[in-house]
Amino acid sequence: MANVAMISRRLFAALLVIGFAAPVLGQVQRRFYTPPTADTIHSIPAESGMVVAQEKLAAQAGADILRQGGNAVDAAVATGFAMAVTYPRAGNIGGGGFMVIHLAGRNEDVTIDYRETAPQAATRDMFLGAGGKPDPDKSRNSALGIGVPGTVAGLALALEKYGSGKFTLAQIIKPAIDLARDGFIVTDDTSDTLHDMYRRMSRWPNSAKGFLQADGTPLHEGDRLIQGDLATTLTAISDQGPRGFYDGAVAEKLVKGIKDAGGIISLDDLKSYQPVIRQPIRGTYRGYDIVSMPQPSSGGVVLLEILNILEGFPMSDFKQGSATSLHVMIEAMKRAYADRARYLGDPAFVDAPTQLLIDKDYAAKQRATIDPARATPWTDVRNAKQPHEGDNTTHYSVVDASGNAVSNTYTLNFPYGVGLVADGTGVLLNNELDDFTAAPGASNAFGLVGFEANLPGPGKRPLSSMAPTIVLKDGKPVLVTGSPGGSRIISAVTQIIVDVIDYKMDIAAAVAAPRIHHQWLPDEVRIERGFPKDVLDELKAKGHRLVEPLGYSSANSILVTSNGLLGAPDPRTRGSEAAGQ
Repeated sequence: MANVAMISRRLFAALLVIGFAAPVLGQVQRRFYTPPTADTIHSIPAESGMVVAQEKLAAQAGADILRQGGNAVDAAVATGFAMAVTYPRAGNIGGGGFMVIHLAGRNEDVTIDYRETAPQAATRDMFLGAGGKPDPDKSRNSALGIGVPGTVAGLALALEKYGSGKFTLAQIIKPAIDLARDGFIVTDDTSDTLHDMYRRMSRWPNSAKGFLQADGTPLHEGDRLIQGDLATTLTAISDQGPRGFYDGAVAEKLVKGIKDAGGIISLDDLKSYQPVIRQPIRGTYRGYDIVSMPQPSSGGVVLLEILNILEGFPMSDFKQGSATSLHVMIEAMKRAYADRARYLGDPAFVDAPTQLLIDKDYAAKQRATIDPARATPWTDVRNAKQPHEGDNTTHYSVVDASGNAVSNTYTLNFPYGVGLVADGTGVLLNNELDDFTAAPGASNAFGLVGFEANLPGPGKRPLSSMAPTIVLKDGKPVLVTGSPGGSRIISAVTQIIVDVIDYKMDIAAAVAAPRIHHQWLPDEVRIERGFPKDVLDELKAKGHRLVEPLGYSSANSILVTSNGLLGAPDPRTRGSEAAGQ
């Protein structure tokens, strides 16, 4: 496995294993994060609207729409298309994601599932190799791992159904087209990651050319990135709507590029793609309503199960960041992630016992198995009585002056996806099908184990950990949050909610606080730097195996207060921004 290179906290180290048969965490970003000092942590105030995103130009594009009278959905769609240009490692029109929307005027909450789907030629054994064993190289490093992209259809649907009606799709996309055609100066996180992107794309020479200098080396900080082919693709979408992406010249180029690289997506796969409007999964935590994403994301189910377990503990009596607080959180995570592995998948294919998993009585039974003095071995969690019924990613949050809110998480899976750009399109394509389980009991690149419920299949959506979430009090948004980070998404969102509700922390402090993570398997606690030594020693004494670093996450969040909005761009990412008005 590739060695991890530690660089400054503003940078990250990506493990890129090209051509190896079994890269376990090869393309997962892992870096060391040191929390900023308390006197440098500040929320960003705004009076009437805000976008918080991982890339500042895209955040500003969304905020400009708010200033022009757009609502939160208008701004979210503008931000999403802009990030496809300015944040190529995760912003995308070649991937997919999930959006949670609160509509203040209707007092309604909805979600849009625009997750990638497996092509019709997909089979349950498509990622198996010699001897019928999983071959990670197929799902992570080859075009077989590309799912049918959903972002264009999902963002267009959001605008059509829930936008203010003041803007056409062409008007919303124009900032993205301008940024692609005219270019922008490479800075911040993009400059930190372009070299690794270049290595990943080098398998397909045409893919890297748009990100190179004249001398053939990758662009560096201060260089201008111009993406003419992407501007042409975005213009087709602007002129024709989603049909400009899923049909016609762009679609033909996408299919040719994918098939030439060994993929199996067809024109019919693109033409037939449809996003799905779903009812959110809902629960409560200490009098607050939690609105999150249902399957095929596991995010909402696992988040609610963890919170339900924690609700039975007097968390506010435990010091924030203490061994007692962290211990019960770890144990709750362990149990909920075990249920994730066993039961969850695409609801069109799997009848998971979701209502039982988020039931308060079930949480009480899970809570009763937690020993306050000792860590529960993963085998005991696995063998507990289960209920039964009759990575690269980016997140942004938006709130407008009327109280509408959007929490959106979308992804290419690995940084820069599979690294393939279909010639003539400028579109970086995902390797999202690695989120399927190659075989029962196998794990994906984030170490998440899965079983029958999440095996590949034609038209099936792979299980996700994305957890865009809106917290309400008396029907009004209080907190809009979410995060990238693969399996670490749910644990990050959990800790922010607990820090805000139980510990009354400032939102910037809650986002910046060091985090822990446990996902059942492997049986280890991933930690960030910043916890006192005595806390770590106490956790070890309870039997927890602590491993550093935790890995990448960036929970760009907004807290809604009686005095206005407070934005918290995550300091883990260079260039994240809260753009308000």
